[in-house]
Amino acid sequence: MRPLVVGGEALLIELDSAAEVAALHAELLRRRDAGELGAVRDLVPAARTVLLDGVREPGALAERIARWEVPPLPETEGPLVTVPVRYDGPDLAEVARLWGVAEREVAEIVGETVFRVAFCGFAPGFGYLTGLPERFHLPRRATPRTAVPAGSLALAGEYAGVYPRSSPGGWQLVGTTDAVLWDPEREPAALFAPGVRVRFEEVAG
Repeated sequence: MRPLVVGGEALLIELDSAAEVAALHAELLRRRDAGELGAVRDLVPAARTVLLDGVREPGALAERIARWEVPPLPETEGPLVTVPVRYDGPDLAEVARLWGVAEREVAEIVGETVFRVAFCGFAPGFGYLTGLPERFHLPRRATPRTAVPAGSLALAGEYAGVYPRSSPGGWQLVGTTDAVLWDPEREPAALFAPGVRVRFEEVAG
């Protein structure tokens, strides 16, 4: 864990894995709620970093955080969202081939995995979900699509994600969902937020 002062009121903490990011983000939320972080405005996790913005004395806080013992995040911690999915994606056969399984088993592997939203980005409502065992990590498509349909369940690298709206993308598409990922009229607007656990439940097409 490497805290770096990156501005007058900002602190960037570098970590070695998505699991460490999730654990630190949860610890920061707990300490902020307990009033231990002062007037920190934002806590923003990313792939291997957490950004704290609105820190009055970032240097002093960096020294404190460097001494923390951050416990691993329990697998059962965080709210659980279940997302219905039809496994009808155009890359389903390719993913099965890369995994060395039958197409039917892709749904079983994904469905048995409890994912966690590591961070959000790319588009409003898009969450980068971790949790797939390393042996199931996948390359991106050699040629990205110019338009991925909204609701597409996709896999790439160590991540899974659901496209909240139609947009270009190079991830492997294995299924579709009717779940609304982003609704500005809803509170909260995003279905996925950092720390939320996600399960994909297969439904009939």
